[in-house]
Amino acid sequence: MSNKGVAIDEGKALHVPTDLNPEAVGEISRELLHLLADVFTLYMKTKNFHWHMSGPHFRDYHLLLDEQADQIFAMSDDVAERARKIGGVTLHSISEITAHQRLKDNNRAFVAPHDMLVELCSDNRLFTQLLRSAHRVCDQHGDVATTSLIETWIDETERRTWFLAESVQEI
Repeated sequence: MSNKGVAIDEGKALHVPTDLNPEAVGEISRELLHLLADVFTLYMKTKNFHWHMSGPHFRDYHLLLDEQADQIFAMSDDVAERARKIGGVTLHSISEITAHQRLKDNNRAFVAPHDMLVELCSDNRLFTQLLRSAHRVCDQHGDVATTSLIETWIDETERRTWFLAESVQEI
């Protein structure tokens, strides 16, 4: 196979120079792989609920979930590219997302609007915990670039959680 006259050996690993040791690259890449699977899971669930929203607060919730889904999707490229920058690999397919996700899907035909927001709030809280765990792994290996990105993602996820929690409060 070739790309503009350059032969590509598909069996060859994609080598990227890094000062992180191979063990660190492996551990950090695994964390990022799981995070990326969770990002796609959270994105799909948020879009699912966005598409299937109903009720008297439809417009507000529909717009809120669309905004949140856009923010979640924007993370996906950053997570995958960070894994590649340090010499790791990332997801290749939907089946790999399924194999590595820790957040749960919701395939029910109908979910009440309040229950959608409660579930997304819970998922975002769990995702914050998963981000903190990945941060610890990166910190142990001195990967300040990944820890810095994760800190931003934690802040964004906490904001989504806050908005969802406020939206489901009883008056």
